[in-house]
Amino acid sequence: MTRRTERVGEQIRGELARLLREEVCDPRIGLVSLTRVDLSPDFRQARVDWSVLSEEAPSERPDPEIAAGLASAAGFLRRRLARLLVQKRVPELRFHYDPSLALGARTLGLIREVRDGSEAEGG
Repeated sequence: MTRRTERVGEQIRGELARLLREEVCDPRIGLVSLTRVDLSPDFRQARVDWSVLSEEAPSERPDPEIAAGLASAAGFLRRRLARLLVQKRVPELRFHYDPSLALGARTLGLIREVRDGSEAEGG
């Protein structure tokens, strides 16, 4: 990825996060974190990675309701981006679940279990 595609991808991620927070009213989406935006070299397509911010145990599988809500909002978000960005072309948005937050939470949970177990034994 070039510096330009990284910079534009980060700009798109920021605007999408704001739009999801302030303008999208779909109750299926809830608290979603956009973790990354990868642009194709010609700026025609953007892969938007998302994860769920939840107090419950995060899942390594995407919530189908959230995925459907994001897919449904993609056209609206693209139109809003076209008004906000100074770009010749606005990419088609494709949302993909990113399990990294869930995996990180699971790893931290396992570390806590090991730590708590060793403290109880050596105590």
